[in-house]
Amino acid sequence: MNLFQAALLGIVQGLTEFLPISSTAHLRIVPALCGWEDPGAAFTAVTQIGTLIAVLVYFSSDIQRLAKAFVRSVIPFRPFSEPDSKMAWMIILGTIPIGVCGLLFKESIETSFRSLYVISSSLILLALVMWVAEKVSSFRRGIDGMNLKDTQIIGWAQALALIPGASRSGTTITAGMFIGLTREAAARFSFLLSIPAVFASGVFELISIRETLTFDNTMALVVSTFAAGIVGYAAIAFLLRFLRTHKTFLFIWYRIILGILILILVLSGTIQP
Repeated sequence: MNLFQAALLGIVQGLTEFLPISSTAHLRIVPALCGWEDPGAAFTAVTQIGTLIAVLVYFSSDIQRLAKAFVRSVIPFRPFSEPDSKMAWMIILGTIPIGVCGLLFKESIETSFRSLYVISSSLILLALVMWVAEKVSSFRRGIDGMNLKDTQIIGWAQALALIPGASRSGTTITAGMFIGLTREAAARFSFLLSIPAVFASGVFELISIRETLTFDNTMALVVSTFAAGIVGYAAIAFLLRFLRTHKTFLFIWYRIILGILILILVLSGTIQP
C-alpha cells in the first residue's frame, strides 16, 4: 500500500465510521473497485484509532466529566449514585457484548464475513431495519433517561456491527431509535459507546501485527490514521447537526443502492466477492 492509497482509505474510514453506512464495508469495496488488495480487518481496526481520537477530541468535556464521576464511584462502589457515573458505567457494561462476540467470532470476522455477498446483504438488511425504526420510534427520550436495559440493547446492537456492512453507528443508532431516543441522542450515545470497543480492537490488532511492521507499512498506517482522525471529526459534527433536523432516509437509500450495486458488480464478474 502506497501513501496515496493509505490517505484515501483513511479519508474513507473517517467519513464512513460515524455515518451509518459501514466503514468496514467501504474499506472492502473501495479497494475492490480500484483493483487494490483488501487491506484486511487489522488495517481497519488500527485505522479506527484515528476516529477514536476524533471522538475523544470532539467529546473531550463530556469524557472528562464522565471519567471523574467514574473514579468517584469506584471506591465506595456506588456506580449509579449520580447521572455521570451512571452513564460511565453503562458505557462500560454496554461494551461487554461486542467484546465477547469479537473474541468468539474473530476468525470469521477477518475471513468469511468480509465477503462482498455478506457486506451487500448487511447493507440492505440494516437499511430496512432502520426504515422500520424511523416509522415506529417515538423520538422523545434523551440520553439522561437511559437505563441499564437500554444500554444492553444498544450494546448487543453494537456487537452486530462485527458483521461488515452492518455499520457500528448504524446498528447502535437504529437500536437507539427503537427504544425511543431522539436521533441526535442515539448518535451521541453511539459515539460515546464506541470509545472502549474501538480502543480495545485497535490496540489488540496493532499488537498482533507489530512483528510484520516495516517502515513503509508503518508510514501507511500513520497517514491513514491521521486522515481518518481529521475527516472523522468533521463527520461527527456533520451527523449530529444533520440529525437534529433530518430523518435517516438519506442513509437508508444510500445503503440500499450501494448494496444492490455491489451485488450487480459481483454477479457480473466486475469485482471479485
